[in-house]
Amino acid sequence: MNQPEMDKAVILARGLGTRMRKADDAAELDTEQAAVAASGVKALMKLDRPFLDYVLGSLADADYRRVCLVIGPEHDVIREYVASLDLKRLSIDFAIQEKPLGTADAVAAAEAFAAGEHFLCVNSDNYYPHEALEGLRRLGSAGLAGFEREGMLAGSNIPADRVSKFACIRVDASGAMAEILEKPDPSVVASLPEPVCLSMNCWRFGPEIFPACAAIEPSPRGELEITDAVQYAIDKLKTTYRVLPVSAPVLDMSSRGDVAAVQAKLAGKPVQL
Repeated sequence: MNQPEMDKAVILARGLGTRMRKADDAAELDTEQAAVAASGVKALMKLDRPFLDYVLGSLADADYRRVCLVIGPEHDVIREYVASLDLKRLSIDFAIQEKPLGTADAVAAAEAFAAGEHFLCVNSDNYYPHEALEGLRRLGSAGLAGFEREGMLAGSNIPADRVSKFACIRVDASGAMAEILEKPDPSVVASLPEPVCLSMNCWRFGPEIFPACAAIEPSPRGELEITDAVQYAIDKLKTTYRVLPVSAPVLDMSSRGDVAAVQAKLAGKPVQL
């Protein structure tokens, strides 16, 4: 049964920023940017304005109105920054992920905010295109954006060698997700029908995601992974995740080397919160 259009979005901002904190002599950062990079709080990386503003503005442009930032208990700087914003289109709440136990644990922290409703879930260090955000809001069921590999290679700031390692989505005959293929071998990618779609952690979740997050075990790298929770929901709870194909690229703010390219691509972008 189709759900009404949603207006809630959850932004995962609990990450430790390990890659951003890593030194990079080739990255050209000003003094303020270098200080943010050292803190690891990627969402506050200053471009023309903090990267978080662009993320929030894109959600507002896609008619999301209620936002929850999942942060750590130590992230007072994000709370203080959000408190300083003049919000006209958005309301912003917070959920605390006490320890960095993985993306499924981060999503679980937002259960009270979701309150049984469908919601968008995105990363704080990615800038997603409008067609993905609006398309998922209108999708009517649980699902995810499938970013076409060629579009990512053509328009993202992410190097081709990194794109080649991104998780691919295996889609079934009905257009639903069958599984996520993490770090797929090139031969596996070549076997997938075109367009090959990548997962960039841009989801529409319903309330079924929370028991799925609670049911899974840590992955081999010791984290509770949202992809494992989704697979559990598909296999055990019989949830269908429709794949929304998206040809536009995602911008990534993971490391110091990403700053200049993302700043150039977002230059002049109007932001209304």
